[in-house]
Amino acid sequence: MKKFIKVFAIACAVCFAAPQLYAQVSVSLTVRTAPPALPVYVQPEPPADNYIWQPGYWAYDDADGYYWVPGVWVAPPNPGLYWTPAYWGYSGGFYGFHVGYWGPHVGFYGGINYGYGYSGYGYGGGRWEGNQFRYNTAVVRVNRTIIHNTYIDRTVIRNNNDRRSFNGGRGGVTARPRPQDRVAMKDRHIQPTPSQVSHQQAARSDRSSFAKVNHGRPGNAAVGRPVGERKDARPAAARPANAARAEKPNAARPARSQRAEPAQRAARPAAADRARPQQKAEPRQRAVRPTRAEQPGVAPRRAEQPRVQPQRAPQQRVAPQRAPVQRAAPPQRAPVQRAAPPQRAPQARPQQRPEHHR
Repeated sequence: MKKFIKVFAIACAVCFAAPQLYAQVSVSLTVRTAPPALPVYVQPEPPADNYIWQPGYWAYDDADGYYWVPGVWVAPPNPGLYWTPAYWGYSGGFYGFHVGYWGPHVGFYGGINYGYGYSGYGYGGGRWEGNQFRYNTAVVRVNRTIIHNTYIDRTVIRNNNDRRSFNGGRGGVTARPRPQDRVAMKDRHIQPTPSQVSHQQAARSDRSSFAKVNHGRPGNAAVGRPVGERKDARPAAARPANAARAEKPNAARPARSQRAEPAQRAARPAAADRARPQQKAEPRQRAVRPTRAEQPGVAPRRAEQPRVQPQRAPQQRVAPQRAPVQRAAPPQRAPVQRAAPPQRAPQARPQQRPEHHR
């Protein structure tokens, strides 16, 4: 409990002691020891279009102290956003960690010279033009066979070999926010993406990234992608620009299936409607035939069958109607043929009797 109160008091002291100009970022933690100097490393090439460079920085673990988070190319959450790097600032006897963030402008990051476009103020490594990010090859390493949105601006180059990793205090950078930095403070800021958070957690789990192990010289100082990100992953910012290539083929398939399904559905009822009248007409035609054959006799049996068939027709549309009619046809026609000879025989006998009397 005492430790919690002490940490809370330190955080409050830093918040009140810090100038109002630093209100655009949050201080996640405070420590008494200064972070190590920035290591020297070579920037890898971006894996694809619209990736933004996040410079490496020193993070802190309560148990093992400072550890290095490698520089990495990250995908912005939306087009038009820039990354403001994290930095350490000294105030009130403590070093506070200011978390990085996304925004429409690059804010103040302590005047730390991270290199590769982050010379202390703003960002000279590239700029957004619509939904496409153009890279300044004067300060950023780019494979031009893969990425063609490039330009050259050498005015942003700053070669002073400054490796200081914190602002303020003894031995720190003495930079202060500029007017344009104050404007960026009022922008709406977006927190680091999940891939950036997982990238920092992976560095924390690597024992070789801690300063007490590598003595301020991490072996893996920069990587091309965040740890755990798929190699075929594309930034969200690239989707609007590549919509014609990526989204149209995928969008065409559901359109065809959606058009085909109604057509099939419409064809099924049409075929069913055509089949139903034929099925209903068959019982009617067959029901008329027995009525014509019933004139010589056997009227009750044939009249009963048509009455039962309409009741069964709604339940069984095809099979029950045809089976009774085919079986009943032979017995109905046979009595008619047998009854004809007995009627003609009695007429011939009276004609022969008078000849015998003569």
